[in-house]
Amino acid sequence: MTASSPAATQDLVVRRIVNAPLELAWRAWSTPEQMRRWWGPQDYTCPVCEMDFRQGGRTLVSMRASDGAEHYSLIEYTRIIPNQHIEYVHNLADASGARIAPETIGLPADFPQDQRTVVSFRALGTFTEIIITQYAVPVTPFRVYAALGLHEMMDKITQATESA
Repeated sequence: MTASSPAATQDLVVRRIVNAPLELAWRAWSTPEQMRRWWGPQDYTCPVCEMDFRQGGRTLVSMRASDGAEHYSLIEYTRIIPNQHIEYVHNLADASGARIAPETIGLPADFPQDQRTVVSFRALGTFTEIIITQYAVPVTPFRVYAALGLHEMMDKITQATESA
């Protein structure tokens, strides 16, 4: 790979078993009140979650840092199988929901755009396994931060579903 060639990519997979029935785990992803409880890494809040949860629908969600900086994401649902599977494309956005380039908010140009993500759910008695797969994540330092962020979000999902 040369300095001008694109970075290699790999899928990023994070699994978690939560002590909550499938219906609660599903609601964490399919209702704005629940998604607000966990979107973003630790120490971030989610003040905005405008959700149209259906195939072809969109969710505009934000995460706010303790210093007040707020970042928006646009989630566009491409496939939903209730209580089993959510597939979406993730992009950075502005407060109105318009897609933005990573460089406009100080992120590197190789920050993934049109990030295909699949969330799968599997009932395990009174527990639920949640698997998040982000496809074709660049093998750059960003990948480390993406993995950390997903693990922190899964920690928050675990807390939100187990206390629901």
